[in-house]
Amino acid sequence: MRSMPTTGRNTPGRTHQGGVMLLEVLVSVLIFSFGVLALVGLQGSMTRAQTEAELRAEASFLANEALGLMWGDIKNLGNYDEAACNSHDPCVTWQQKVSTRLPSGLGQINILPAASGQGRMAEIVITWTPANGTPRRHRIASQISTS
Repeated sequence: MRSMPTTGRNTPGRTHQGGVMLLEVLVSVLIFSFGVLALVGLQGSMTRAQTEAELRAEASFLANEALGLMWGDIKNLGNYDEAACNSHDPCVTWQQKVSTRLPSGLGQINILPAASGQGRMAEIVITWTPANGTPRRHRIASQISTS
């Protein structure tokens, strides 16, 4: 009697492993996908942080610009105060800059007597509301000698 040739499928000692490679590839794709999602999230966080930093820098620049205007116009220092600002052209122009360069930007200047009794104290407060809706504020104060 002649025996039939075997195809190797039912050979003793071999285990059936069909589809294991496909499962390994699917797990690899899943891990890769999580990595890509993490990178996309990181990119979004970096963009938000960069925008916040740009707005803070702009607010700081505008506050220092207001101080420079006041130093250059000491004779009219009282006109930069919040109550008189609307009638003083340099102050009105500065407030317009604040409102155009910062989202919902508002600039406020208070001229107060200096604690030392010499000169005046200028307090500049700039507020804005970025896209996330949380209001931000930048405040500087400087003593301006009027003598």
